[in-house]
Amino acid sequence: MPKDTPFPVADAHHASPQSRRRTQERHAALTRVAAIDLGSNSFHLLVANSRHGRLQIVARRGEKVQLASGLGADGHLDDAAIQRALGCLGRFSAFLRNIAPENLRIVGTNALREADNSRTFIDQAEAQLGHPIEIIAGREEARLIYLGAAHALAENGRRLIVDIGGGSTELIIGEAFEPLALESLRMGCVTFSRRFFPDGRITQANMRRAELAALSELVHIQRAYQQLGWDELVGTSGTAKAVASVLHAYGDSPQPGIITRTGLHKLRQRLLDCKRLDKVALDGLKADRASILPAGVAVLTAIFEAFSLERMRFAEGALREGVLYDMVGRDHAEDSRGKSIAALKQRYSVDQRQAHNVATTAGQLFDRARQHWPLGNELRRYLCWAAELHELGIAVSHSRFHRHGAYLIEHSDMAGFSRPEQQLLAFLVRAHRRKFPRKEYLMLPRARQQDAARLARLLRLAVLFNHSRPEQAPVELPVSMANDGPAVALSLRDSDTLLGADLEQEAHYLEAAGYSLSLIRSAH
Repeated sequence: MPKDTPFPVADAHHASPQSRRRTQERHAALTRVAAIDLGSNSFHLLVANSRHGRLQIVARRGEKVQLASGLGADGHLDDAAIQRALGCLGRFSAFLRNIAPENLRIVGTNALREADNSRTFIDQAEAQLGHPIEIIAGREEARLIYLGAAHALAENGRRLIVDIGGGSTELIIGEAFEPLALESLRMGCVTFSRRFFPDGRITQANMRRAELAALSELVHIQRAYQQLGWDELVGTSGTAKAVASVLHAYGDSPQPGIITRTGLHKLRQRLLDCKRLDKVALDGLKADRASILPAGVAVLTAIFEAFSLERMRFAEGALREGVLYDMVGRDHAEDSRGKSIAALKQRYSVDQRQAHNVATTAGQLFDRARQHWPLGNELRRYLCWAAELHELGIAVSHSRFHRHGAYLIEHSDMAGFSRPEQQLLAFLVRAHRRKFPRKEYLMLPRARQQDAARLARLLRLAVLFNHSRPEQAPVELPVSMANDGPAVALSLRDSDTLLGADLEQEAHYLEAAGYSLSLIRSAH
């Protein structure tokens, strides 16, 4: 193998050893992190310093982009909405300088989940920001909202968190930092405003139609949530904040931040008295939220009605805070992704020993390959996770189990993983045996394709080295890496006949896909 190339060392002869050590300790303890929440109504930026898992907020920015209002009946975002969104991100970009890529997450929610042409916007936004955007599933959005809210709440006990967004509403029951029930419903203040107040009039009929539609969504979770129960009701994000502010301004709440059933009904009547969306002007209400408040109040009224609620407390902390805490937690034992992997292995009765052996070998191959390929630590995790899940599909059928496993991974709710991350895991499991899946490979984001192909080739080798299902993973791996393809130097013994045949077949598979695998037979 070629010798390792040493990393360049900065010339720091002018600094004393004590000074350098203090600087290193300070930098190790303090990390600048940022999250951008591409909501259906508003875009939010949050920048913080992270030290020992605690966040100190240094910048907050939010703009009403109303992405969902540009979502037409044909399922396409119009150009005006896309340009509003890109303009907002251009203003956010000034706050992202000097933030390492691994310390920034940008997540998209309901409007981008629903839009058929979301890729058009995402491609332009990623080019503008120089960073990938993750469209997260509804339940993952709910989990992150709960994480953000839970960190803002000092009290213990079981709580129901309600977050009414522009395109969806998340309802989560949890204790401490652990969600017990997660749901994302397709009802929001922007989408409901367009659907039930299209002519701009606020009438009793329009308001009730919106409430009944929300009740229809809630009926699917009503019984299960009531059986689970909660000690406190907490509202987060814009609608709850606006309602609480207006109620306090009119003296309709016992204290700031409290929403009561009586106060909510009084607000409902005040909105009906306004008669038109463009005439809504209430004390304590920001002008940019006025036109969507009636729809938000309709959703909130339905929630109070469905669960026979009397009181809700507004609390800061929602999706963007949850994204930051989740990102910081990825470097600690509480990383929810590991729990998701373990849950899948248990649910589908994966052979734990074989999974561990393949993951061990995959890690060894990765460590050797990274001396020649630019592979980061995060990619090592994905390779090992894919190794642990590579036999997942056997629970469905041994025939084509790599396909079944990929499907299960791509379509399961996996806490902590974004859609692109699940897509990468699914691809690796799909690619771990037989013909290299060029079609699925080309469906990956272009920026991920080369890394995905390299990881897939390492996983395929790891599986072959453990094909005989040994008690322990092999210790000596006769593998050397070239710049663009692994070359295997294999000393065959009598017992190596099966492995040699497997590797010869693997060389044919990879050659057909445009990759090289060289077998070097040595005499004993």
